[in-house]
Amino acid sequence: MNDPERWDRMIANYEEQAHPFTELFSSAALASVPIGPETEVLDIATGIGAAALVAARRGARVLATDFSPGMVARVAAIGPANLRAEVMDGQALAIEDGRFDVTISMFGIMLFPDWRKGLREMARVTRPGGIAVLGTWKNEAGAATNLLLTEILCTRFPELALPTMPEGMTTLRDPARLRDEMVAAGFEAPAIAEVTHDFMLRLDILDDADRILGLMPHWTMLSAEQKMTAAAEIRRRADEAGTVDVLPIPSTALIAIARRRCT
Repeated sequence: MNDPERWDRMIANYEEQAHPFTELFSSAALASVPIGPETEVLDIATGIGAAALVAARRGARVLATDFSPGMVARVAAIGPANLRAEVMDGQALAIEDGRFDVTISMFGIMLFPDWRKGLREMARVTRPGGIAVLGTWKNEAGAATNLLLTEILCTRFPELALPTMPEGMTTLRDPARLRDEMVAAGFEAPAIAEVTHDFMLRLDILDDADRILGLMPHWTMLSAEQKMTAAAEIRRRADEAGTVDVLPIPSTALIAIARRRCT
């Protein structure tokens, strides 16, 4: 999770699959946030810019940051003129205090090795009274294909020791703890909402699953026979759901919106 080169290698698959999915949550998260041409917005751990692009389309001046040079280059290539992208560590942002009106991190800070420092940095660069938008997954296994594979492996291969999820994911999936950690970081009165969207897993990826899933520890840990069993289970679930080309995977996020404390 904390190797930028790993994320660099994921860009094509990420853009094809994860980006449209996370953009749904970003649009929902920013729907009630006042953003316009005079708004300065920071997107931390931007990926290929799902939240940054939502804000930029509303006219904001946006800085998108990520520790993956490849992701940043992709954002810079696809973004409009009012969106800049820079390589930056979200645990040590090279940004002055109180610089931004709105700061965002959709499913990013929760993955940081020192996620509490990431939250403090998010607060530091938000102006007093400014707004922070933080997205986390409600399920400890995350969302989308990772969530599906976790369910399948627990059912079909209960003897396997599954990869350990980042501490931030397991802590911030609880609304009360998410609220407390944001307050401790420097925000006040976080409002937390649940948002659910289906990840539409294309069944044709199972024809070349190693190419699409080859960077997922939940997949690479399996033997060839176990991979066949897992793929068969995915197809079985699709048949049970009455779908032909895709398997919907309901995934729920917690969206926290808070203001930076003025004192």
